[in-house]
Amino acid sequence: MMFGLKRIVIAQHERGVYIKDRSIAKILEPGIYHQFNLLNRVMIEVHDLTVPEFNYPYLDVLVKENRELVDKYFQFIDLGEHKVGLVYKNGQLSGVLSPGTRKLYWKDPVDVKIEVLDIEQDFTIPEKLVGLISNARMTSMSREVVNSVYACEVSDDHIGLLIVNGKLVQQLKPGIHAYWKFNRTVKVEQVELRLQVMEVQGQEILTKDKVSLRINLSAHYQITEPVTARSKLLNITDYIYRELQFALRQVVGVRTLDSLLGSKNEMDAVIFELVHKKITQFGIEVRSVGVKDVILPGEMKDILNQVVAAEKVAQANVIKRREETAATRSLLNTARLMDDNPTLMRLKELEVLEKVTEKIDKLTVFGGLEGILKDTVRIKVNAD
Repeated sequence: MMFGLKRIVIAQHERGVYIKDRSIAKILEPGIYHQFNLLNRVMIEVHDLTVPEFNYPYLDVLVKENRELVDKYFQFIDLGEHKVGLVYKNGQLSGVLSPGTRKLYWKDPVDVKIEVLDIEQDFTIPEKLVGLISNARMTSMSREVVNSVYACEVSDDHIGLLIVNGKLVQQLKPGIHAYWKFNRTVKVEQVELRLQVMEVQGQEILTKDKVSLRINLSAHYQITEPVTARSKLLNITDYIYRELQFALRQVVGVRTLDSLLGSKNEMDAVIFELVHKKITQFGIEVRSVGVKDVILPGEMKDILNQVVAAEKVAQANVIKRREETAATRSLLNTARLMDDNPTLMRLKELEVLEKVTEKIDKLTVFGGLEGILKDTVRIKVNAD
């Protein structure tokens, strides 16, 4: 610098912004310039064109007062309230401009193109950009994407429910979906369509005869109409759990312990019908219901075991008496036959004699065979 002169060199990849009295007067091309700055009225800012964004605090004034200069050196972007800009640099997506953005880009040497999208009605990100934008968190535009894009992946065997500003607007198939968040609140709720299991554990319930039980219940259900279920129920799983719980208490509370233990399948069927009637109207189908465990208190177990043991003893006594009665009846019938048939009587005597001789080593006979038959074994039936 000499005598108030300042030497400024502007390279090929640079431009000089000549500012006089705090306003942009002209743009300097590559070359060597000498700046005479009297009373600090003049300033030259050198800008690197490899960074194409030109940030100027008085953009609106520059565009209005010096539009010819703006059109010559810059690309002016002016987005409306419902428009989004996709910024491409040398053919690569590098950023997102939010609605209402006004921005200047140097025309050379970086090739900058802005794709403008109207999102007032259709705020879905184009399919060709979904994968690129939804996975942009590792790139230089990550902050802009996080602030401007809502992305989600709907899993297999699920359906997505798109909620915009608290209102359900669309069902989504499995896959990746992305939406602009500008001027709206966007979220996606996923609903599983596969068969699901609900466990109702450790329910303490009193039977009709005031016996305290702890019961575990299991149910299988499936959501068949996700839109209906979501629109009518605040929490689907909580609702199903409560209905199973209420139905179980309703069934157990009107039955005695004996009836519950003796008709478990009937109890399952009644619970199924009660729950089915309640939840079908909300687009949910119950497929099966079953009581897994009925747990008695310790003292009640002992009493029940004693009752069962007494019942078994009584049954054994009944069977024993039945067999004794049958044997006595058989003997009476045999006696009647022998009384009416002398030959049968004699055969019975011989049968008894055979059994006697099997247990006697030596037998002395007096009176011959007739004595044996008449005197050794005698069966006499007194007439009444």
